[in-house]
Amino acid sequence: MYHRHLVIMAKTPEAGRVKTRLARDIGVAEAVRIYRVILARTVRRLCSDPRWQTWIAVSPDTALLAPVWPLNTHLTVQGTGDLGQRMQRVFDLLPTGPAVIIGSDTPGIGCSDIAEAFAALGDNDAVFGPATDGGYWLVGQRRMPKILRIFRGVRWSSKYALKDTLANLKTRRTATIRKIADLDKVTDYRRWKKSQLQV
Repeated sequence: MYHRHLVIMAKTPEAGRVKTRLARDIGVAEAVRIYRVILARTVRRLCSDPRWQTWIAVSPDTALLAPVWPLNTHLTVQGTGDLGQRMQRVFDLLPTGPAVIIGSDTPGIGCSDIAEAFAALGDNDAVFGPATDGGYWLVGQRRMPKILRIFRGVRWSSKYALKDTLANLKTRRTATIRKIADLDKVTDYRRWKKSQLQV
């Protein structure tokens, strides 16, 4: 019997580590605060669902034992390298079963999104949740019969990230789920703040 694995890629919520581009516009303290809020909400919303096993992949590795991580999740480290190298390491080292990776700074991800991604892996080798900026907020692999190498040559933090990743999967079946905006720019931040006032 194998499990489905949901992995949340997370950095220690400290000044200078998280939302650094956004911090230039809204200040370091506010950038750290919203990262903490979104990470906490994402973990709380997703980790209690019994349909998958939730992991937090921690960066830096030395923060694995930090008291900031919730008790009801499995922890692992991201290791070194660019984003693709770190995500590939996660795919390689998880126990057997399909795996879906998300970031920790995309508000609004729900259990229905994760369930849809795992359902898509029933008929596809990989699944993506596109972001509005050309990247993606979710990537998943069936990992059977083998784990694919899908991140070679990807131009991270660019409008080509999804396109480059899909180019590595030309002979494979892929699926996409709904598009969500990341919270990277001050316009994203203002939109998110406005949505909080409407809740």
